[in-house]
Amino acid sequence: MRKANDKTMKEAIEQMLNVYKIKRRFDETAIIAHWPDIVGKPVANRTSEIFISNKKLFLRIESSVVKNEMVMMRSQIMEKINAEAGEQLIEEIIFL
Repeated sequence: MRKANDKTMKEAIEQMLNVYKIKRRFDETAIIAHWPDIVGKPVANRTSEIFISNKKLFLRIESSVVKNEMVMMRSQIMEKINAEAGEQLIEEIIFL
């Protein structure tokens, strides 16, 4: 039986991440790790560099065709990332 102040494992981990101020870094790392799931394997395979700094997602795409597609889909990619994170994690995508 659960007590009133019992937390699920997910709630406890989120609280710990927030207390130690590492939730954003954890979320950013999760995005990088799940990049193939977010954009698909063909795009992920052509992504040679990916990192996040100051709510900006930096990408180096090796194919100019894929890069142009990504530029046009920039807002959908940001929406998908932010929806999965449950917060405004990315405000801008910058292509290197």
